[in-house]
Amino acid sequence: MGKRSLKIAFAGGGTGGHIYPGLAIADELRVLASEKGIPVELDWFGNSLGMDRNLVEKSGSVDTFIGIPSGKLRRYFSFRNVLDVFKIGAGFVASFFRMVRMRPDVLFSKGGFVSVPPCVAASVLGIPVLTHECDFTPGLATRINSRFASRILVSYEQTKEFLGARLRGRAVATGNPVRPVFYEGDEAENAKNGREFISKDGKLDAGKPILLVLGGSLGAHQLNSLVAENLGWLCERFNVVHQCGAKDAESMPRGRDGYFLYPFIYKEMRDVISAADVVLSRAGANSIWECAVLGKPLVLVPLCGSGTRGDQVDNARFFSERGAAEVLLGDDADSEHLRTALSSMLDAEKRAKAAEASRSLSLGTMADGKRPARRIAEMILEEAGL
Repeated sequence: MGKRSLKIAFAGGGTGGHIYPGLAIADELRVLASEKGIPVELDWFGNSLGMDRNLVEKSGSVDTFIGIPSGKLRRYFSFRNVLDVFKIGAGFVASFFRMVRMRPDVLFSKGGFVSVPPCVAASVLGIPVLTHECDFTPGLATRINSRFASRILVSYEQTKEFLGARLRGRAVATGNPVRPVFYEGDEAENAKNGREFISKDGKLDAGKPILLVLGGSLGAHQLNSLVAENLGWLCERFNVVHQCGAKDAESMPRGRDGYFLYPFIYKEMRDVISAADVVLSRAGANSIWECAVLGKPLVLVPLCGSGTRGDQVDNARFFSERGAAEVLLGDDADSEHLRTALSSMLDAEKRAKAAEASRSLSLGTMADGKRPARRIAEMILEEAGL
């Protein structure tokens, strides 16, 4: 006999990569609950400051956003760590008392530093925890959350090897959840819609391929600078569609034929990626897996250096080794190497091979024909006893 209602809490934030995959799972949960005739309440724990609230509430995928204090977990010495210990503690207290009132059936963590206090609070209250890691290597938040999780979900089979022997037995490779809309509709029709969306801001040159530049939800200054430095060369060879992020939007060049600038694309992203012939991007898990679902060849400029743990480098290397991407890493992320990589993508045969490799990576994650978000939603329901 089924339950009369279901409450699922989500935790995650800091970047779109920690939010959009969780929203994809929330969408699938609503579909599954509807199929079972079960009312469902979905709530999201995110950072009380920053972009989390806006992204979650704008999506319409969950019922309530719950803002909590969030501190950063740094692997290096910093005086800010002292202050952030108090923020993490405050996040735990806020999460604990909110869950006492809510009593969710399951907490699903999508990662990011803000997810740690809710996972600890759920564990103390005896609420089952599932956590998911998008990147090829697990981050510090995932390593901590995994200690409290009954299941540790990872995007890559190889990621299990980075977990300790005690945790590895609870790990399940699910692939990376992508919004359901990316699997919907006719691809040719979606691409047509994407071209129509772009054409509202200028005329596309039918004789040139479309290059889509994605820097993630926050934008990527390095990538934006490369585009600005090479814009003339790029526009001679491509229609350039550029999601630049809000921070750099005012400083980017404007008024050039064949250059279509957007601070942010969300609702139309499936159609815009469908219309693209090549994607130039950072190597955040969310962006590259959306492109893989739609079978797009990639040129990746992963974030690297002292300010990152190297997760994007690992993601990019995985795609490169399987023929889906060209990678510009470190000192090679310059104008010369960018032009070389994109020149190679002007060859239709090379693009087709990379596109097929990209699509194969996505298809390889669809166990039993089920997309990752659907599989994860089913696991959440199982954990809830349904």
